[in-house]
This record gives sequence, structure tokens and C-alpha cells, in this order.
Amino acid sequence: MSTGENDTIADETVETPVENSSTNRKQPFPQGFLDTISTGWAERPETLPAPRAQAPYAERRRAAVSAAFPGKRLVIPAGSLKQRSNDTDYVFRAHSAFAHLTGWASDAEPDSVLVFEPTDDGHDVTLYFRERADRTTTEFYADATVGEFWIGPRPSLAGVAADLQLATAHLHEFAPVEGELVLEEDETLTRVVSELRLIKDDFEIAEMRRAVEITAQGFDDLIRELPAAVAHARGERVVEGVFHRRAREDGNGEGYDTIAASGPHACYLHWTRNDGAVVPGDLILVDAGVEADSLYTADITRTLPVSGTFTEVQRRVYETVREAADAALAAAKVGVRFRDVHAAAMAVIAERTAEWGFLPVTAEEALDADKGGQHRRYMVHGTSHHLGIDVHDCAQARREMYYDGILTPGMVFTIEPGLYFQIDDLTVPAELRGIGVRIEDDILMTEDGPVNLSAGIPRTADEVEAWMARLQG
Repeated sequence: MSTGENDTIADETVETPVENSSTNRKQPFPQGFLDTISTGWAERPETLPAPRAQAPYAERRRAAVSAAFPGKRLVIPAGSLKQRSNDTDYVFRAHSAFAHLTGWASDAEPDSVLVFEPTDDGHDVTLYFRERADRTTTEFYADATVGEFWIGPRPSLAGVAADLQLATAHLHEFAPVEGELVLEEDETLTRVVSELRLIKDDFEIAEMRRAVEITAQGFDDLIRELPAAVAHARGERVVEGVFHRRAREDGNGEGYDTIAASGPHACYLHWTRNDGAVVPGDLILVDAGVEADSLYTADITRTLPVSGTFTEVQRRVYETVREAADAALAAAKVGVRFRDVHAAAMAVIAERTAEWGFLPVTAEEALDADKGGQHRRYMVHGTSHHLGIDVHDCAQARREMYYDGILTPGMVFTIEPGLYFQIDDLTVPAELRGIGVRIEDDILMTEDGPVNLSAGIPRTADEVEAWMARLQG
């Protein structure tokens, strides 16, 4: 946000300034302003909203948390604004557990707190947040962080109570209590609310389908704009920007920083500088996901030939990665361990890199759990992670529930094998150096097996070439 002369005014306390980063650039309000600012405003009649669709689901989640902690006071903070620079903050995003348990998503208020007060038969749950200030207060016009003159209308206690189907109270009424369990401070509470998200409910699954749908449109957009990316010195930024537009127009934004990695940059797993050129003849790896307004995110990767057609070498690497992805998908069955999905993909990677002569051992030796791993040089990351309201969802779950967990209907996770031959890797032929490929899809586990939520986004080399030709005319 840019701040000009008109938004650097201060309140009437300027004679005894508060020590902060903006004190010295503020001007006092004239007395005439102070005498009139609180008058002349129309009444604000309030019509209470209908409960949002997520409200009954959030209520069931809260009931599960209550049952896990009988007699304990639980505190789930939303979190506070985070400073970006000086007096400028990042856009607020509530803690994922807070959003999951309240149903308050992209519209959540900073500093809010969800409190479970123990009772004889469970808990009374109250959502505390900062009620909007009356227009007779200085907060209304003088506080650039929360004042409605600055940031627009804020929700009321009654409105939020009706919307979320939760008891609400002013934040001033909240006080810590000795012995309470606080999210991110108490290990058990933090683990329980994380593990609660391992199985998605119907609302969550619908939102993730929606996030994937918007993400697919974002990939269509960036393919159409690839010629503009090629023409720009920092074409990766063009790709990133095109996807960002779709994410903001139809969702809350991106679920994570977009990776737009062209040429050798595709070999850097978390390349987010996105300041390189997009060169015809190279591949561009785009790892991007739209976060819906509900905060549920997609996580998709496609690797595209900038010229629209794979070379023979690029196609060989690409189709090997797809073979690994298909093997992982075939291994994903109800009752199978989560880590076995990764093992299926890695078996293909080991077999092919051994076949190509890149390994000092056989594929079988490379796959040995204790002495192997030589193939991991070309794919150091895991094949799968849980996905949901966080791009790496359920991260505080126990190992036996996550990596060693059993695939269960309602789980949503990625399958994303890759091959990365860095530009200076002398263990591979020169023709492969600088080629990086990843294919990533979002998978819903059902009783009948895995469902690829992103199957509508072309995957095979032939499909990708046809997709690009269709969108670019």
C-alpha cells in the first residue's frame, strides 16, 4: 500500500506521541475536524446473514476437539498481522487450525481467539474478536490498522455469530487462564487439530475441487501468454503474473509462492525468484495452486515445452516421470501405507536411471533402505504430501499417522515425482543437463480407489503438445 499526504494525519494525541515508525510523519487533526468527525453519519441497520455452508462442518470439528480434551480450557488464536516493512503489513491469513474450527476463512479478523471453556458435559465455545469501533471513538478515523475509515467496514459480533453459528464476545473480554492449552504452545493440542484434517469432509472436498478447477484455468491462461513471456527479459515473472491474476480474480490468491522455472531453473526444487528468461527450446516447470476463498488450495505442477513440442530427449525424461506418477497412482489403495506410494514412484526412477547408466549400482541396490539411495540424486524430494487448508497439510501429525499412516477414504494428497539433471551434473550426458521435469496431481482417496482431481489438466507428452497447440492457435 502506498501512503500519501492525505493518509498521514494523526489523532489529537500528537502532542504526546507514541514511539512508533510513523509518529514523525504525522500531522495533528485540526479542532474543527475533531468537533465534527463523529457527527453526520447515517444509521447502519444490520441484517444478520444466513449461516455459511461451512458452519455445520466446523461445529462437528469443534465437537471432536472437545471430546479429545475433557475438562481442559483450549485456546486457538487466529494470529496477528505480520510486518512486511516499517508500518506495512502482509495480508492477514488466519492460522489454519483456527480457520478449520471456526469456518472463518479469508474474511477472518486478526487477533481473534477461539476459546473452549470446559463444562460438565463438554465445552462452551466462544469466538472473541475486536468488535468494530463506534464512530465516536478515535479508532474509527485515526487507527490505520483497524479503523473503518482506513480499511472499510468490519464485522459485528452479532453478524459473525449468525454467520458462523458461534457465540461471540469482544476481544477485550478474553483473558488467559493458568493451565489452559494454547495452540502452538501445547504439543498435544497442536497435534490433535492437525491430525483432525487428515480426513476431509464433504465441504472440504468440494472446496478442493473448486481450487483445482480455478488452477486449471490459470494453467490455460499462462499457456496462452507464453509468447509474451518469451518476449520479456524476465519471462518467468510474466508466467507468475498471469497465474496470479487468475488466482486473485477467482480465488483468494495463491496457496503458496508460484514456481515458474524455465530451463535449468527447473532443477531447483523451490525456485521462486522467477526472474529468468523463457527460452524457446527449453522446458518450463510451473508449480502453482489457487487458494479458494475458503483457504483450501490446489497444488499442481506441469512441465511444458516452451516451443510447444518436446525434443526427443525432453520427451524421454518427461514420459519417465509420468510413468513414475502412474505407478504411484496405481499403488494408492485404501489400506496401503502412505509411504508405499512414494516407494512405487521411486522404483521407476531407480530402474530408469540405472538403465541409462547413471548409477554406480543396480536399481535393486539403489532401492536398498540402508545402503541405497543413489537414484535420489535426481529426485531428492518425496512423492506425496497431504493437501488441504495448508499446501503441506497436517504437518504436525505424528509420523505413524502421516508417513507411516494408512490410506483412508477422505484423504487428499499429491503425487509429484520428478527428474532433475542440474546444469553442472557431470554424472549425466551433456544433452540432459539443465532438464528438470515434475508432474504433480491432487488425489482424493475414496472407497473405490484414488480419484485424480486434476486429471482434466493434460498429463501425457502428446496431450500437453495438443493442449498448447489448441490454446495458442
